Amino acid sequence: MRIEGHRESSNVEDRRRRGLQVGGAVGGGGILLVLLAMLFGVDPSGLLDTTAPTDTAPLTDEDEAKKRFVGVVTASTEDVWDRLFATRGTEYRPPTVTLFRGAVHTACGTQQSQVGPFYCPGDGHVYLDVDFLELLQRRLGAPGDFAQAYVIAHEVGHHVQNLLGYADRVHRMHGRVSQEEYNRWSVRLELQADFLAGVWAHHARRVEGLLEEGDIEEAMTAAAAVGDDKLQRQATGTVRPESFTHGTSEQRVRAFKLGLETGDLARAEEFFKQ
Repeated sequence: MRIEGHRESSNVEDRRRRGLQVGGAVGGGGILLVLLAMLFGVDPSGLLDTTAPTDTAPLTDEDEAKKRFVGVVTASTEDVWDRLFATRGTEYRPPTVTLFRGAVHTACGTQQSQVGPFYCPGDGHVYLDVDFLELLQRRLGAPGDFAQAYVIAHEVGHHVQNLLGYADRVHRMHGRVSQEEYNRWSVRLELQADFLAGVWAHHARRVEGLLEEGDIEEAMTAAAAVGDDKLQRQATGTVRPESFTHGTSEQRVRAFKLGLETGDLARAEEFFKQ
């Protein structure tokens, strides 16, 4: 992905020098343990050490380059969703993308980087530890800058869902249906976010000089790498479909491709009609 010559978003907040520090490191097995806990609906914070305030090292040129990349991707999502919301006669209110290291205080509680990138509807922020994301991608075999762009677009997709009321549809079911049924609706929500990431990619690749050859393939590799079935098989050697919350690798790739091929926001409703 070429970021030179493209604008950066003003909605990127950098907390990497005033974050929290995780008490201990999590190795490859620990990462899989956390992923497994998330797949089974367990709060992974109990598997991790507590956090404490810390003074982080000064930001390096590499850190600043990472921020520029996130800023360009975020700006691209803003441009796409501004246009698509305008066609609906509504105004798009972009999220703030917050960069952090180790752990971060949010309206959704204190979260550690090992939970992965996430969206908090309580404050409308996408939270991203770029360093941990890179580590996770290496562990899962999904490298590449556009793989990271896909992850950012997926989390922004959750913000779009929040604005359009899809997220609330599912969250209202919590406690009113069985956990297995709620998981099935959670899968639909996550697949819809993959679809919305694909819608962004459809429109973003029309911007001259932004995408490079192989970028789309990186995104689809990343989508396949985080399928519930693949992660469960890696962690335990078995697959439990009733515990899925994000969808299989095949489903995630298919949802992204639908958005990529159509670019049609109206088709988001299909994920709640299946």
